Amino acid sequence: DFEADYPAMVEPAYILFEGNGSGEFAFGCCTGHIWEASNTEATSIDFSWDGSDEMTEVAGDGSAQLQSDGSLHGEICYRYGDEYPFIARKWTSSTAC
Repeated sequence: DFEADYPAMVEPAYILFEGNGSGEFAFGCCTGHIWEASNTEATSIDFSWDGSDEMTEVAGDGSAQLQSDGSLHGEICYRYGDEYPFIARKWTSSTAC
């Protein structure tokens, strides 16, 4: 279990999927590059990732399912280690660029 402020410890926690099957995410001290994502159905995605956690190389996989409210419910899994559930909501910026 994490402290309530852990997900945004270094930067705001996020997960980003690009249309080409790549992406990135950050939570706590972990950052990851999604290098292979595939839609298993129109509302779900599986992905593999690699990155670092407190300067230690880490890798794993994950999955997410789109919910009727527009949020993503998923899990980021470290290879041979922990599994972390997440709920992501679309980020809308209130500032104009």
